Amino acid sequence: MKAHDLNELPIEELKKRLAEEEQSLSNLRFQLATSQLESPIKVRTVRRDIARIQSILNQKVKAEKKA
Repeated sequence: MKAHDLNELPIEELKKRLAEEEQSLSNLRFQLATSQLESPIKVRTVRRDIARIQSILNQKVKAEKKA
């Protein structure tokens, strides 16, 4: 997921994607704990996607409050 793609999305869609990514992360952590995860790098990429979504969401909320 690229940041410029996320910038085009409205706040509600970002919140929805954030919830989906957090659910995905919990599933990956469960798979990691039970040794069913094929690639542990997936956990890192999902965590980074979550951080990216949160950053853009915070920027949009601040910009909305300012306007």
